[in-house]
Amino acid sequence: MILQNTTRLENSRLRESFLDAVHPWPTEELDVRIRYSRGSDFSGRCYYGTDRLHVNLGRHLNYPYRMGTYLARSVSADGGWWKPLYTIELADAYGVVLFVLLHEYYHWLIKRARRNTRQKESMCDRFAARILLDRHAATVFDHDGRRVQRETWDFQDLERFVAPALLPRPRAAG
Repeated sequence: MILQNTTRLENSRLRESFLDAVHPWPTEELDVRIRYSRGSDFSGRCYYGTDRLHVNLGRHLNYPYRMGTYLARSVSADGGWWKPLYTIELADAYGVVLFVLLHEYYHWLIKRARRNTRQKESMCDRFAARILLDRHAATVFDHDGRRVQRETWDFQDLERFVAPALLPRPRAAG
């Protein structure tokens, strides 16, 4: 994995927390770029063709930071559907970067597993949230500020969905 970081966060801490979080999933082909945003709290992007993940972090954030997520199950009502807002409380900038990086990494795993990449935001958020809860004591809250039980949002077998990503990539003809 190549890591380019232009923030004040420590490269070794960023690298170790990410690699520890995603082990044994593949990382050798990844090119990760972390930088400050131009104004937004955070953003991320997965570039499938170049195996590049970008994370942008707002300099202005205050911690702990409550990040809005798509963790909640969809609710059907009146012929439509919506998702309740759940937030995850992240202790510091490392937590915000790790969440966004894990979210984008799951997008990358989905593509590598040759799955349809459309409409996977909730799965990507759940993947990231699981790790932040398990390893960094993050907490999930509902729109009223109450803690949300993990069973209400952690209901998918995310590892099985991307299991083909563990297989070696086929070599290009040439």
